[in-house]
Amino acid sequence: MTDDNNKQHLKSLYPFLHGDKKNTVTENSALLDSIKQKAQHSIDEKQRFFDKNAQALINAAKDIAKSYQNQGRLFTMGNGGSSCDAAHLAVEFQHPVTTGRPALPAMNLCIDTAMISAISNDLGVKHIFVRQINAHARQGDCLVGFSTSGNSENLMQGFNKAKDLGLITIGFAGDKGGAMLNSGLLDHCLVVETDSIHRVQEVHVACYHILWDLVHTLLADNRGLLGKNTEQT
Repeated sequence: MTDDNNKQHLKSLYPFLHGDKKNTVTENSALLDSIKQKAQHSIDEKQRFFDKNAQALINAAKDIAKSYQNQGRLFTMGNGGSSCDAAHLAVEFQHPVTTGRPALPAMNLCIDTAMISAISNDLGVKHIFVRQINAHARQGDCLVGFSTSGNSENLMQGFNKAKDLGLITIGFAGDKGGAMLNSGLLDHCLVVETDSIHRVQEVHVACYHILWDLVHTLLADNRGLLGKNTEQT
């Protein structure tokens, strides 16, 4: 779309910004056009991401599968909308929706409001994931973090602690990857290269649905040995 067409499109959607009143007919047409544009943008960003990062996603899935084969566990974290992605991914592994796939241990570090509020009050928000990782995680587990900017300080603190403990670290970021990409702390960092938060989150959802499926595919020969509550020494 040219700049002139884009300006006309915006004027149709927001006429009050230009001193005009809404025309319901042209408004509905503009809204339909807006839906088409956003849907196409979402499709384009997904295609661009997977064209570039398909092997990287497989590599991350291989590490998660290896962790589960060794009785490891998965931890997830994020802030705001990304905390919902963290919760979603953990649920996918704990409660598989496909028949025959085992429930696997996954813990969402965003869920315990008492713990999060206590740590935030006593030590500050940047420590909310560190304390939980320190308490629950052990060498060989996996930590997955979601951040549309890649710069969330509490996630970076969590990744730093995870590396100290010997966890596999996986990050989903947006834009240019931020600190998650540049820190050197992550074993895998998958970046959706757009500054649109909505498009970043939409690609993240597709990523972890595919990631979940890849992990179970890689674990297909080990199903009888997975999801057991074995005592760790």
